Amino acid sequence: MSLLVRAITGLLGLLILKSFLTRKKFLAPLPPGPKPKPIIGNLLDLPSKGEADWLHWYKHKKAYGPISSVQVFGETLIIVNDARIAVELMEKRSVIHSDRPSLTFIEMSGFKDIVSMRNNNDPRVRAERKLFYQQIGSNNSVARFNHIQEAEVGRFLVRVRDNPEGLQDHIRKQAAAIILKLAYGYSVVPHGNDPLVDLIGRAMGNLGEALVPGVWLVDFIPFLRHIPTWFPGATFARVAQTFRESARAWNCQPYEFVRYQMSQNKHAPSYLSGLIEEKGVPEPGSFDEIVMKWSAAAMYGGGSDTTISTMGGLFLAMVLYPDVQRKAQEEIDRVVGTDRLPGFDDRDNLPYINAMVKESLRWHSVLPMGVAHCSSEDDMCEGYFIPKGSQILPNQWAFTHDPDVYPDPMAFKPERFLATENHTPERDPHLLAFGFGRRVCPGRTLADANIYLSIAQSLAVYRFTKPIKNGKEVDVEPKFLTGAISHVAPFQVGIKPRSQQHEALLQALEAKFPWEEGHAEELSQVKF
Repeated sequence: MSLLVRAITGLLGLLILKSFLTRKKFLAPLPPGPKPKPIIGNLLDLPSKGEADWLHWYKHKKAYGPISSVQVFGETLIIVNDARIAVELMEKRSVIHSDRPSLTFIEMSGFKDIVSMRNNNDPRVRAERKLFYQQIGSNNSVARFNHIQEAEVGRFLVRVRDNPEGLQDHIRKQAAAIILKLAYGYSVVPHGNDPLVDLIGRAMGNLGEALVPGVWLVDFIPFLRHIPTWFPGATFARVAQTFRESARAWNCQPYEFVRYQMSQNKHAPSYLSGLIEEKGVPEPGSFDEIVMKWSAAAMYGGGSDTTISTMGGLFLAMVLYPDVQRKAQEEIDRVVGTDRLPGFDDRDNLPYINAMVKESLRWHSVLPMGVAHCSSEDDMCEGYFIPKGSQILPNQWAFTHDPDVYPDPMAFKPERFLATENHTPERDPHLLAFGFGRRVCPGRTLADANIYLSIAQSLAVYRFTKPIKNGKEVDVEPKFLTGAISHVAPFQVGIKPRSQQHEALLQALEAKFPWEEGHAEELSQVKF
């Protein structure tokens, strides 16, 4: 018998054994769902690779109700398609539903130390979240960085003027520039690709793939991690190896950049340099070093990726809904005028722009399936049993597209959040878009401020239209990429300054915020 046949036979035997060992008798029925098959359970009912998992799980709502379940090799997944139940479990009962599931593929990929992946009782979670809230967790703390946001949004507007076809690249660079300067004192190169932006972008993309629930078989059968990379069907092991390299680079290279800059007395004030000045250089591999490295690294996901995804959706919406754009620009012109750009001090007087921020978060969910929670104790919900160790998957796309809460949910309508005599504002999506309970995103305040300023200033100076080709408008279809973090698919858009007066504002921005020399060369000298 060949080695391959023996290995496959042994693997099947282990699967059968695991199936029997994990078979449980529950005190009450699990939430309804498709009937499991022997041994593999509902493996074939999981989303297929490349499928929009939020739409896959949304079908459960019609078939089984607002809470459903599947079982795969003895592991229980609870799918929540109703915000009321999500709040009940992950807000009101957050004491027992705020852990993270132990995801073997995340560990194999090198992402296990990021704060959002660890359990509540891990002391690093408390240490990192404390630092987050001190730096970017409140309006007052975020206001300290208003000047950085104003400068980078201004440079973004100039980049759009000079190269409107590169809109999505400019969004990514602007959002990254803010976080990298805040976290590391790092300045991106003013034009073209920046190596650190590209490095972290790849790592975040890999993390998004690794987080998609139900995709990686090794998450259900952890002993598969020991299969060598050459073994047939071990694609996950080879992918994890590649992901691990990008995770290490994301974690280590900018940290070593800051240490190098400090050793040369050339560092700019930043989150990480401040920690090192306060606590000293930590021992390699120590608690303090892990906290410093990963808390700084996690700022990108908490404050930047939300902005990138939301802004992409916003500009797409402006192309598809010109009346919304017109109303926003009328408000800006009426409140601010046309001789300056709206700033943070204008926010309270721009209700339509604030409604657009909310609608941007609702219309396109950045994390359509949120990040899975894990139950640390047995529980009951809606008459159903939630076993200890269950993964809870909150379908945040379903929450923000519930027609009973948001009528005409597929349409972009900021008016839904404005109070009138005949209309009560619909639920603020800030309550749903940034997670639940003890796992709410600590970077939400910074992301919200950046989204507001980017929307307000972009609409103040630019008009966004469907592109013109051969004298005719080109139709634009809204498409969104799959993954745990969902971005807008590339689309064409026409962008022009609204008037000569607005062109003058852009020229003034170029003078006010001149291009900075980037740190790419210094980064290349760093060894890690």
